[in-house]
Amino acid sequence: MPFILAGLILAQTAPAPKSVAPHVPAVWKAGLASVIVTPEKLIWMAGYAARKKPAEGKQQELFAKALALEDEAGARMVFVTLDLIGVPQSLRRRLAAAVEKEHGLPPSALLMNASHTHSGPQLRGSPVIDADLENPKIRDAWEYTQDLEGKILGIIRAALGDMKPARLTWNKARCGFAMNRRRDYTLPPEHPNANKAPNPAGVVDHEVPSLRVESPEGAPRGVLFGYACHNTCLGFYNWCGDYAGYAQEYLEKHRPDFQAMFLTGCGGDQNPYPRRSEVVPGVSDVELAQQHGRSLANAVEVAISANPMPVTGRLRSAYEEVTLHYARDGKEPHAYPVQVVKFGDDLTLVALGSEVVVDYSLRLKKELAGKAGVWVAGYSNDYTGYIPSLRIQKEGGYEAAAGWAEDVEERIISKVHELHKSLP
Repeated sequence: MPFILAGLILAQTAPAPKSVAPHVPAVWKAGLASVIVTPEKLIWMAGYAARKKPAEGKQQELFAKALALEDEAGARMVFVTLDLIGVPQSLRRRLAAAVEKEHGLPPSALLMNASHTHSGPQLRGSPVIDADLENPKIRDAWEYTQDLEGKILGIIRAALGDMKPARLTWNKARCGFAMNRRRDYTLPPEHPNANKAPNPAGVVDHEVPSLRVESPEGAPRGVLFGYACHNTCLGFYNWCGDYAGYAQEYLEKHRPDFQAMFLTGCGGDQNPYPRRSEVVPGVSDVELAQQHGRSLANAVEVAISANPMPVTGRLRSAYEEVTLHYARDGKEPHAYPVQVVKFGDDLTLVALGSEVVVDYSLRLKKELAGKAGVWVAGYSNDYTGYIPSLRIQKEGGYEAAAGWAEDVEERIISKVHELHKSLP
């Protein structure tokens, strides 16, 4: 009994949460919402072409999460993160149209990003014909995607309905488990290590940008954080968010009513290492995913607590689809989404579609460098395969196999600069 009473006394007399940024004005409004999107059926999984059977169980719940922000002038923006393989472009377009109709937000005010976990379900963004529905694999993916669409619209609605005064701060830390997975092209082909990953000499982006949301009283409400690395610690047949899912879980564990959201970076040519249990005897793949998740969560803790930088000013966004061509004749060009979001003069976030390699992030952070911090995400608003840089196209290899025309990088970068300049 004394211990119980002591616990009650402590709970009743505990001090109010201490803000990490009491000097930052609470000029924003923020709303958060989430929903479990783990399939109710054991349907086929996405991410590995070698899969030969549906899922067998669940290691961890999968989530869709939404963060709605509103600046002092009433401009609003919604961020949606998904513990899924990608964002089908047709799904994004339907949701953008629905959000514009219901809430008056333009398509540029919706950013959707997928964690690219390879332990999630297959998606199908486009309607199917009757003959397709006779195939259980296709039918299950289509039915799941339709249900997912309703759930995402629901959390967007809930986040916009949850708007409360808030402070925003941001900073970045570093996390080191991502490593370039392409072979070392500086070595001659006959060298024994010429075709082996990981490549310790390869380019990486180890920054962990983090946007913290807290109440005017200092209570932590949420964090949007990023990292540039494939979500591929796991290769089994159980639903799981992989390292990104565990990072979110750890950040939320000891904070009541707190929402952690992962925004995947330009990790198309990056893998988490160590990556498989045979590399570390006695350690399972799940334990490695948890280890990397803990490392990333620790970096986020540093970013949101050490010398946080204020985020104020006007919220502005721009979104356009640039046409990308293939080098091969007969392949239809692709409408590729490019999005830029500015948080006053403090932070610029660039969101690019599909599996963007790390060269894009490194280049854009240099070219857009100025007073505002620069954050570059991939896997946003579309999922069509790898988007190589010109360097990778010339080198060849796995990420260059789609056969894009050599002007792809310049088309994308030019559109980013165009949209960036269009936002006053």
